[in-house]
Amino acid sequence: MKNGIHPDYHPVVFQDSATGSNFLTRSTIVSDRSIDWEDGNRYPLVVVDVTNESHPFWTGAARLMDTAGRVEKFERRYGKRAR
Repeated sequence: MKNGIHPDYHPVVFQDSATGSNFLTRSTIVSDRSIDWEDGNRYPLVVVDVTNESHPFWTGAARLMDTAGRVEKFERRYGKRAR
């Protein structure tokens, strides 16, 4: 790797705005906010809208589409296909 061309890769705390859960990982993102972490160190804090704690796919709250209703609506609009 060439020196001086890569961004700073450092520990960052991400916080889910919906649930308030925090997790520590590494990133190149910078932030003006910071938080004291459980290990006694201070890390930059980035607040995000969605994480695996609040995303419907991961929480099991995903909506199921009514595919039968969609097919019937299509057939009413355009007619059934002649075979």
